[in-house]
Amino acid sequence: MLTDEQKKAIETEAARYPNRQAIGVDALKMVQAEQGWVSDEDLEEIANYLGMVPAELDGVATFYNLIYRHPVGRHVIHICDSVSCWIMGYEEVQQQLEAELGIGMGQTTADGRFTLLPIPCLGCCDHAPTLIIDNELHEDVSPDRVRDILENYR
Repeated sequence: MLTDEQKKAIETEAARYPNRQAIGVDALKMVQAEQGWVSDEDLEEIANYLGMVPAELDGVATFYNLIYRHPVGRHVIHICDSVSCWIMGYEEVQQQLEAELGIGMGQTTADGRFTLLPIPCLGCCDHAPTLIIDNELHEDVSPDRVRDILENYR
């Protein structure tokens, strides 16, 4: 259920736009910031609150790859799988991440600490391969650096 604080934040943001539906992503992000992900029930309530059809807002949520529609770990690792990162060693970095974490792509560690997800591009092709953990960008990542990077989030 949307809290009074969330509704107030949504209303504050909505006042900046002529159409309430324009803040769909922002409203999803507000709920996700508190809960870590957006459930079907949350999505439906947000859609109704904004005057949208739930399927319409779900289309926005599933397009925007930083909205999580299923529970994720406390730290979400997005590894760039663009052409530049792939050429510069993405596969080796992915394999090292999977080995260190004991999970595959799209999975969450048993302790709920990490979720590993692909992302199409982080816009840092000149520093490939790249990954982002939470909101922190890591550039020029090599398999040798993976363990040290992960230690910062344990």
